[in-house]
Amino acid sequence: MSIVRYAATLAKQPDGGYTVHFPDIPEAITEGDDREEALFNASEVLTLALAQRIEDKDPLPAGRKVRGGVWVEPSASVQAAVLVRQAREAEGKTLADVARAMRTSWPAVQRLERPGSNPTLRQLERAAAAMGKRLVVELR
Repeated sequence: MSIVRYAATLAKQPDGGYTVHFPDIPEAITEGDDREEALFNASEVLTLALAQRIEDKDPLPAGRKVRGGVWVEPSASVQAAVLVRQAREAEGKTLADVARAMRTSWPAVQRLERPGSNPTLRQLERAAAAMGKRLVVELR
């Protein structure tokens, strides 16, 4: 996986504005006065919901396409945490395995999987290499 994103559905409200729901993340609901504000708020609520799931060690569903839905991405810090965790799990590695490969402690690797820990690009590159991956940064 190279990007973390989830489909959101926007429902126009009779009194104006939009309500946003994420079928794969049911606790993430928001609204906005117009489409632009609703999508901005959707990214914020998705970031918070995924961060809470990570903190609670809950599973993170794969984002699936939804008819009439639009893709929404969480913050970069949540994307980094999710991608490191998913890559580690896909390789069948423990935090200790990755820590040994990076020549660091397992708490240091654990921090890479926490939103808001603000890892450096160098740390992310080393973690990716430890899992046989390569870090690629893209601006959209």
